[in-house]
Amino acid sequence: MFDALSDRLTKVFSSLRSKGRLTDADIDATAREIRIALLEADVALPAVKAFIHAVKERARGAEVHKALNPAQQVIKIVHEELITILGGETRRLTFAKIPPTVVMLAGLQGAGKTTLAGKLALWLRNQGHAPLLVAADLQRPNAVQQLQVVGERAGVAVYAPEPGSGVGDPVQVAKNSIDVAQRQQHDIVIVDTAGRLGVDEEMMGQAIAIRDAVSPDEILFVLDAMIGQDAVRTAEAFRDGVGFTGVVLSKLDGDARGGAALSVRHITGQPILFASLGEKLEEFDVFHPDRMASRILDMGDMLTLIEQAQQHFDEEQQQRLTKKVMGEGEFTLEDFLEQMLAVRKMGPIGNLLKMLPGMGQMKEQLEMVDDKHLDRVTAIIRSMTPAERTEPKMINGSRRLRIANGSGTTVTDVNQLVDRFFDARKMMKQMGGQMGLPGAGGFRGGKSAKQAKQKKDKKGKRRSGNPAKRAGNVVTKSDAPTLPPGAMPDIDFSKLPKELGGKG
Repeated sequence: MFDALSDRLTKVFSSLRSKGRLTDADIDATAREIRIALLEADVALPAVKAFIHAVKERARGAEVHKALNPAQQVIKIVHEELITILGGETRRLTFAKIPPTVVMLAGLQGAGKTTLAGKLALWLRNQGHAPLLVAADLQRPNAVQQLQVVGERAGVAVYAPEPGSGVGDPVQVAKNSIDVAQRQQHDIVIVDTAGRLGVDEEMMGQAIAIRDAVSPDEILFVLDAMIGQDAVRTAEAFRDGVGFTGVVLSKLDGDARGGAALSVRHITGQPILFASLGEKLEEFDVFHPDRMASRILDMGDMLTLIEQAQQHFDEEQQQRLTKKVMGEGEFTLEDFLEQMLAVRKMGPIGNLLKMLPGMGQMKEQLEMVDDKHLDRVTAIIRSMTPAERTEPKMINGSRRLRIANGSGTTVTDVNQLVDRFFDARKMMKQMGGQMGLPGAGGFRGGKSAKQAKQKKDKKGKRRSGNPAKRAGNVVTKSDAPTLPPGAMPDIDFSKLPKELGGKG
């Protein structure tokens, strides 16, 4: 979503990096370019004005003029102010002292409230909670059925006593759900409310009635990040009408300009709590202003990448595979398949690569990354017998043909996979040896690769691998004169080659 803004800011900062000293004119020009970039990203004008004012004030201060690298200092200021406009610190859910905690979802129709209710419920279940979804949207056709499907996929209970589609009292359903949650020992209640295509009195009245009936601990306004300035106006209307304690951004994976995300915190004064990044229920997480600011400035998001890896990689399995990578035991195709399946669970490979710093400059290459390639590799490995996965050297021509036919690929695909696996395993052994770990001669004992190549002559003396040294044309270490401690031979530096600082 922030690709266009990120590209524009990256170009602005690239011109700054070439300057050793910044003038007021440089700061004004940079601020003007940033202002244009933000406005083109559909950021609300009041937020843009506040942001630019803060950046210019700090850029003209002592922290830049006294800095060793003023350009980098300005980039740091922009990064910090971007974090501020996005909300500063990460805000967590507020839980009730006496369960159940009641979370009410509000927003326009089409913002993604029902799907987001399932995402939030799954996220809370993974945190060790027992959420209950409440179908209080009795207006939209099939909204109750959709919530039931989403709840089943998330593995959480759904309270839906009314069929919906215009039948039932949503206020009474929401009120009764609290008693049901207490009886069934659910510690969190998530109330899905009805929306409209636009803000109207009926919708606001119903939302206010539900709010008064259940006294929610959190009222989350679900904001469609793709609708630009309308999103900000809608947020203001809900803030003044129902009121809300936090914002959830949905559809952040879209191709809109993303100005709503940068505007809503400044305009409404309420923090962004969560962000929905895709269609899958797992594509949902806490909103971290500092990480989002780093993504916008193409600085990567390594913390989120590490957290996702910790969620999908089994710790015991990971330790076992790490030992094999470092040389303890043989790394097999079965191990490789386990690693690949774990990475696949983390989401599309392109999205993972975007979290690495500097990947914003490789958009064309990232677009060419195809997850179907991993599916082909998985099919090839699963078409092998357990013995073949453990010892790939036994895979001869006839076996490769059988594997290709079984996986729906070609023999060339199988050959490429096996060859690359052997190359990767060889590289792992070399890395393990260089780290001083078992598996290959390393720095802690054992012969190095250079020592292993040296040969001995017939008299038992060590024989150099350099033909010039063997011919006596070069003075070897054993032939060189020994200098007293602190002594330095006289060298005429003027006779050195020009490349080394001499006259040639």
